[in-house]
Amino acid sequence: MNTRFQLSVGTAALLLLNGCATNPVTGKRQISLVSEGQEVAMGAQSDPAVTAQFGLYADAKIQKFIDEKGQKMAAISHRPTLKYQFKVVDSPVINAFAVPGGYVYFTRGIMAHFNNEAQFAGVLGHEIGHVTARHSAQQQTKAILGQVGLMGAMIASPQVAQFGEQAMQGMQLLFLKFGRDDERQSDELGVEYSSKIGYDASQMADFFQTLAREQQKGQAEAIPDFLSTHPNPEDRYNTVNQLADKWKQQNGNPKLAVNRDAYLRLIDGMVYGEDPKQGFVENDMFYHPELKFQLPVPAGWKHQNTPQQFQMADPAGKALLVLMTAPGNTPEEAAQAIVQQLKLQPGTSQRTTINGFPAVVFEADQVQQDQQTGQQVAGVHILGHIIQDGKTLYAILGVAPPADFPNYARQFSSVAQAFRRLTDASKLNRQPERIRIKKLALRSTLSKALTSNGVPEKRLEELAILNGMQLNEQVNAGSLIKVVGK
Repeated sequence: MNTRFQLSVGTAALLLLNGCATNPVTGKRQISLVSEGQEVAMGAQSDPAVTAQFGLYADAKIQKFIDEKGQKMAAISHRPTLKYQFKVVDSPVINAFAVPGGYVYFTRGIMAHFNNEAQFAGVLGHEIGHVTARHSAQQQTKAILGQVGLMGAMIASPQVAQFGEQAMQGMQLLFLKFGRDDERQSDELGVEYSSKIGYDASQMADFFQTLAREQQKGQAEAIPDFLSTHPNPEDRYNTVNQLADKWKQQNGNPKLAVNRDAYLRLIDGMVYGEDPKQGFVENDMFYHPELKFQLPVPAGWKHQNTPQQFQMADPAGKALLVLMTAPGNTPEEAAQAIVQQLKLQPGTSQRTTINGFPAVVFEADQVQQDQQTGQQVAGVHILGHIIQDGKTLYAILGVAPPADFPNYARQFSSVAQAFRRLTDASKLNRQPERIRIKKLALRSTLSKALTSNGVPEKRLEELAILNGMQLNEQVNAGSLIKVVGK
């Protein structure tokens, strides 16, 4: 959560016109309700939301790298006349995605996990393939919209999850889940496009192994978002290798680049994992050094932090707490705006003070229609606290079904009442971990090389995955490896 966010709701309207179009990749006619002009317009509308959702990663050389490689690849693609944009966004998750009209985004998390330029180029070609084959347009034709970052939808009850979806409408993005045929076609295009600009596409297959290992770790926070829209990395390893070999044979087995060392030097110093300035949890307390506040996390509750909000969820799935900034000039204005934007039925409201901050406490209901009776029923009950810190207004929303709300009301209130100014210098000045590239003086196993560079035993497997290697793998003197440090 950071200062880039301002709560808003409402999604862009899609103007759909009936018609047929020729697929630029296959050359076949297909039904499409979205013209190229509409694709471009959707991308232009989505881009500000994407950059607000994550923020751009503040590294000029990395932004220049993705744009230069992207423009070179776009020029040899099936849709070279689109005005493509390529950006690295400031998120630790392992993800890459494209929205209609030629907008392609990579997270710093996925950039950190590539181990050479060829891996990057293969995934870049895959994402450009979704654009050139008009997969997003076809998904829009089928009226399939996706959403990102809704913790409530993953771990809370259906009622609470539904509130979470509505509460986050202002952050909805056009993240589309593609079918197996689309993914297969984009893999083929990723091989073709990356090979055409001189990269060894088999390296993309190796990256799928990195994704599979991340998935096998079995930790919710470690599962790459990339896997949610790009399934079965293990199965695709063999397919992509076969496609890459076939392309080489058909084109006279040209010498293709990998460029491991150049890529590793590019990402030397990149932020790795969560960036403390955007908020972090330690000993059941959420600290935000940039905004200078702290807030407790109920013991045992799951939590997730994004640039827009901090979410906490009861592991039983019966309650959700959301912290986010709110619109308005006063706590009263913010409370009214939230009630209106989330279509809530307001209840009681009271002016108060929380640790010296002006505040408003209010209750409200989200009313839903019973599908069987058609009658209006209370879906969830909300206890809201609006806290004003200077010109910034924070909303802390406790959400639970009416039957469960009494069991959580005191907990919701105690969390909000504990919101206070962060003054601890050790928290305010916390620095992120960064990728550090080390050159090995001696030949050894990766495990020994990592240990000799200060990597603790409990993180050896994590760093092996980050390096795309096995711990018992031999690494030569003079080789470059990744470690992490302040």
